[in-house]
Amino acid sequence: MGIFVFLPLVLPLTAWPVARLAAQRLHPRTATLLLTGVSTVMALCSTVCLALLMVVGTAQLPGNPLPDAWSDPEVRESVPHHEVAGKAAIPALLVVVGACARVLLHHHRVRRRAHRALAGLPPREVAVLPDHEPYAYALPGGPRDRIVVSTTLLGHLASRERRALFAHERAHLAARHHRHLLLVRLAACANPFLLPLRTAVTYTAERWADEEAAQAVGSRTAVARAIGKAALVSRSTPAPTLAALAAPGPLPRRVAALLGPAPAIRTWPSLFTTVGLALWTAATGAVLSALFSANSAVTLLFLLRAATPL
Repeated sequence: MGIFVFLPLVLPLTAWPVARLAAQRLHPRTATLLLTGVSTVMALCSTVCLALLMVVGTAQLPGNPLPDAWSDPEVRESVPHHEVAGKAAIPALLVVVGACARVLLHHHRVRRRAHRALAGLPPREVAVLPDHEPYAYALPGGPRDRIVVSTTLLGHLASRERRALFAHERAHLAARHHRHLLLVRLAACANPFLLPLRTAVTYTAERWADEEAAQAVGSRTAVARAIGKAALVSRSTPAPTLAALAAPGPLPRRVAALLGPAPAIRTWPSLFTTVGLALWTAATGAVLSALFSANSAVTLLFLLRAATPL
């Protein structure tokens, strides 16, 4: 196993530069897919390595349920530097599992509560609620995907701005952005070094929906006005109930991006650019994380199989 088992725990640092650059230089769709993939791979690899360290640490504890041969001196000699780290990995892995379980439970509970609240309404795509609080969000799942919006928010928007609002929420549902947001939240729970990627995906997913809405209504300015008005009337409104599903992102940056030219659609920039270099670095870090975690898992498997009698 050697030092390779520790590297996936810190390799997410290689993705920090791309978290900012991808949001600025890439098309929002490309940035969202790329950052979600990188964060998911790195989170899985770091969790695997924590589990491997936990196996080594657990084997040294008295009364552990593992075979006695797993704490054999030969096995200890094969992984001489991992005993202390292995014992420390036990509470660390428990924290990771607990945090991820909490996020999943909260996500499921909020969605179920929201669908239950809409159970008495007609089964239409748009559910308009008579509420004095301004809000709008996309609610996936249930019998069908739905867009939930309050009468107060609709009252502040012109006809074309309402179309932009509905197009934005439909884009969220069509692209399943809630899955991207959930994956990066789980990844950040698994490894705090991935927090910048979670923040970036929160922004790029909204920008993706903004661009889809601009194409649907044929006006980037109308979408920018709808976003600006929604931000102004919602300034004193608490955070959305569906925090796991609705993430408005940095509103001034979104409006500024919509007032500028449409982003160019590029799948992968050249290596000889700043964003290209950052992307290749992050991709290399993800690949190395996968290789190192696989190498450590296979090495430990052979060690334990050799130490465990048939």
